[in-house]
Amino acid sequence: MLSPEQVNQYRRDGYTLAPGFLTSGEVSAFLRKMEEISAGNTLANHDKTRMEMEPHQPPDGTRVRRLYEPCTYYPEFQRFSESPKLLDCLEQLLGPNIFFYYSKINMKPGEIGSVVDWHQDLSYYPLTNRDSLAILFYLDDGDRTNGCLMVIPGWHKGRLLDHTREGFFQGRITEPVNESLARPVEGPAGSAIFMNAMTPHASAPNRSARPRRTLILSYRAADAFPIYTGEMTGTNESRVRLMRGKRLASARFSMTEFPIPVYERKIASLYDLQERSRAGEQG
Repeated sequence: MLSPEQVNQYRRDGYTLAPGFLTSGEVSAFLRKMEEISAGNTLANHDKTRMEMEPHQPPDGTRVRRLYEPCTYYPEFQRFSESPKLLDCLEQLLGPNIFFYYSKINMKPGEIGSVVDWHQDLSYYPLTNRDSLAILFYLDDGDRTNGCLMVIPGWHKGRLLDHTREGFFQGRITEPVNESLARPVEGPAGSAIFMNAMTPHASAPNRSARPRRTLILSYRAADAFPIYTGEMTGTNESRVRLMRGKRLASARFSMTEFPIPVYERKIASLYDLQERSRAGEQG
């Protein structure tokens, strides 16, 4: 369970850190499975439905950037996503009726791990209310040298910032961001960060020789229904499953309006969209 102080920080700042959430045994088991999944894959030859490779490496390079949906494809991760210890914490933040939403693993290899620009998760998948969050589990020590999470506390209570350029969704905040307000979320391996889907966040490239591997699971309240945005909505909803409580027949609305992402073309991932956006801005 989260402490009252942690719950209060989540409400106030849009995130809270829970060091030691994973045991060293759990961290080691996850890392072994990730190495098994990644083994034998190269930039030139890998399963694009299950992983994304770091682009700036030779064709025979083996550095993986992201593993897609581990809680869908691999039983070890699915079991963890359903664990009572985790769901008890989620109930404190989301209420008794909880949906699992999506999962991914960001690998952040040493000396090459990609940048993630400032964005708010809810910009990608509009819902009828804001009771959605991601939990980031550090599987390595996370600090400023290897690209730890950066957040802007308190901004989850405000509006969705502009993520568009010329009418198209860019996957990153396109208006000025006061980075002097940003706070690094550092923590040892095994730490969990509970982060509201409206909290602006980013991470710098990994400039160290150490990896910064992070398991990310997303959940939402059962009365937070998706707002239809086209093909992406069906893709996002395909892995949703009830974790605790019951399905609800009524949506709860907490906003009078919310921007809908309009994609200029099909994308592979957040990384892909943000890289195209930066290239377009420079061009």
